[in-house]
Amino acid sequence: MLETREAVLQCIRQDSWMMKILKNAQTLELPDWWICAGFVRSKIWDQLHNFSVRTPLADIDVIYFDSAATDERIEKEYEKRLAGLSPHIPWSVKNQARMHQVSKMSPYASSVDGMAKFPETVTALGVKLDEKGEVVLMAPWGLDDVLKMEVRPTKYYTKNSGREAIYAQRIAAKNWAGTWPYLKIFDTDGKLISD
Repeated sequence: MLETREAVLQCIRQDSWMMKILKNAQTLELPDWWICAGFVRSKIWDQLHNFSVRTPLADIDVIYFDSAATDERIEKEYEKRLAGLSPHIPWSVKNQARMHQVSKMSPYASSVDGMAKFPETVTALGVKLDEKGEVVLMAPWGLDDVLKMEVRPTKYYTKNSGREAIYAQRIAAKNWAGTWPYLKIFDTDGKLISD
C-alpha cells in the first residue's frame, strides 16, 4: 500500500519502464527539469487500485525552465531527441518560462512554480533523477490528495479564481473516475461531485 513519500519513491525506483524514461529525459541536461502530471499520478493510482497493467498515458510531460531560450521550436527539438531514444513514447516537452502565457498567469519563477499552478493538486507532481541517479519527487501541494485519491483544484482554480471553468472542463474531459473508480472528485467549491 502506498502511504508515504518513500513508498512512492520506491514504487518508481522498482518500475524499469519509468526509470528508463527518467534516464532518457536526464540525457537532455535541461535546466530545472521534471517529468510531471500523469506520469506520476497514474502510477500512484494504478498501484492504489491494484491494477496489474499500466494505464496508458496520453503523453509524457517533461518540463524545464529556461528564460533565455523560450522559442517553442526548441521544445520540439528536445521532443525529437527524446523520440530518437524512445520512439514509442508520446513525449511532450514544455519550457515553463513561457507557459504562463498559455495559462494567462504572471510569469513563473521556476518549473516547480509552474507545476504548482497546474489545475489539480494531483497533477502538480513531478519526478526527476539527481546527479547521483536518485529519484527526486516534487509535490508543491503535498501527496495527501493523490494518496487519498481525492481530486481537487489548486488554489489557482478554486471558486472566484476566474479559472473554475478550466478545472470543470478538464474534470469532464479526463473522466478519471471512469479509469480509477475509487477516486473522489471535488468541484471548485470543495463539494464532492463524484465518488
